[in-house]
Amino acid sequence: MTAIDYKCYQFAMTIQTLPETPLLEKANDIALLKRTEDWAKVNSGTTNLDGLKTVAGYLADAFAILPGEIELVEPEPVEAVGSDGSVDQVQRGQHLLGTIRPDAAVRILLTGHMDTVFPAEHSFQKLEWIEKGVLNGPGVADMKGGISVMLGALQLLEQSEQASHIGYDIMINSDEEVGSASSAALIGLCAKDKVAALTYEPALPDGTLAGERGGSGNFSLIFTGKSAHAGRNPDEGRNALVAAADMALQLKAMHREGLSVNPAKIEGGGPNNAVPDHAILRVNFRPKALADQQEAQGTLDNLVASIARDHDLDVHCHGGFGRPPKPIDPQAEKLFHLVKSCGADLGLDINWRGTGGVCDGNNIAACGVPVVDTMGVRGGAIHSADEFLIADSLVERTQLSALTIMRIAAKGGL
Repeated sequence: MTAIDYKCYQFAMTIQTLPETPLLEKANDIALLKRTEDWAKVNSGTTNLDGLKTVAGYLADAFAILPGEIELVEPEPVEAVGSDGSVDQVQRGQHLLGTIRPDAAVRILLTGHMDTVFPAEHSFQKLEWIEKGVLNGPGVADMKGGISVMLGALQLLEQSEQASHIGYDIMINSDEEVGSASSAALIGLCAKDKVAALTYEPALPDGTLAGERGGSGNFSLIFTGKSAHAGRNPDEGRNALVAAADMALQLKAMHREGLSVNPAKIEGGGPNNAVPDHAILRVNFRPKALADQQEAQGTLDNLVASIARDHDLDVHCHGGFGRPPKPIDPQAEKLFHLVKSCGADLGLDINWRGTGGVCDGNNIAACGVPVVDTMGVRGGAIHSADEFLIADSLVERTQLSALTIMRIAAKGGL
């Protein structure tokens, strides 16, 4: 008997002792893997609006089995800075919103995302079993497998005696992989008055959950100088490229423990015989705590003013901190311990640790709602062509979510 076989045997022996066992075992009868494969076969990169439309339709049909209203809602307008400095609107796909028992005294939020990081032209398009029980494919872990787990857990919940005691909203957006700008307001609306939230990002291969998360802010700094001949009258020009480089160096000097600063790209410039009058600097901030975010924003604002003054040109700052830091407060800790307790009853050793990554869990926590944001499948190598899903975790994590939700319902909260 292998280590993996032993773990499955141990899991099966433990679950038989639970009063919820007959219901939880029905997870084996749900087409968790098949619908994950069906959804993952459709490219739904954030910019692939046709693919997103197809997947959104599949999801709307699948979630329609729940006893509530399922709808596709239009995205909020999103602005982006082009390489020429123009600020234009970009299109995003529709988001799925579900509302079940909105008048229930206890209500929770479940969220996921239908988009992947792989655009329509990306070479990573097919599913492949790389070894027994391990499926490689775009979005199988992040997070079409997670969405299947979410729906599976709700299918079990709706067959339980606890279902009538709890209501929930479902939000599956189309732009999580690019910061959720077109769905941030919807997340905030859905989080209102919820006692807890579960988000279905993948757990690590060993089942470890993400605990506290740092935040993230993305900015585009537009420099507008003055062109001049590089030989005849260079001092009459205002070099936007030099100003952008100066800003990049000063921003990088902010980098410290608790605040990662990454000047990522400078666009602009021109021919060698002309002083460049245009440049754009792209920069990402990763603050560990809210105080770090506030310091970063204040320093950035001061640098914009000082660079404009010192180089005698215009600097426009576009962007913001779309993902606030997510600490583990007492309510979040209670939710984590509830998940851990449910895991223990299922024979699973659930642990969590801090991570530098960000997701919609950051936004939910900023609304004051405790959230565990890695309730999805066990998998790894996400955002790469090596992405994989551990297939056995589909049933395992469906049962974990279902039991967690039923316990919240039974307790009337956390």
